[in-house]
Amino acid sequence: MKFILERSRYLAIIGVISLLIASFASFAWGTIKTLSTTLLVIQTFGKDSAITIELIEIIDIFLISTTILIFAASLYELFIGKLDMPEWMLAHDLYELKAKLSSMIVLVMAVKFLQKLIETKDGQELLQRGIATAIVSAVLIAFGYFGKKD
Repeated sequence: MKFILERSRYLAIIGVISLLIASFASFAWGTIKTLSTTLLVIQTFGKDSAITIELIEIIDIFLISTTILIFAASLYELFIGKLDMPEWMLAHDLYELKAKLSSMIVLVMAVKFLQKLIETKDGQELLQRGIATAIVSAVLIAFGYFGKKD
């Protein structure tokens, strides 16, 4: 039983491979979106109001892509073996991995709120979204700040 449990850590490779595929796909999606937006800028000479939203969406896509890559590398480091990568990219325990996810969620929510700020004309809806975004962000930031300390 001990042998089986010790070797079961390699099951994490399924998650690592899946996350790498998802990261590759989202980086490809971001690249395609970048090319599409570049064409829009050229065709409209930068005068289309949708350009700002498109650029914000590109930022969002690459933030998510990077988060997925960080998760893949961190899962590998936690369960399989050491990687030669920058320290900021790796989590050394599950709490740290959750904290990195929380930070990225706050960034993605900020980008999404900015996108809604540009798109939404209804002030009441914008206020509600802003309050909801602020509350969730505050909880996630508090989790990172008051959570496990070494």
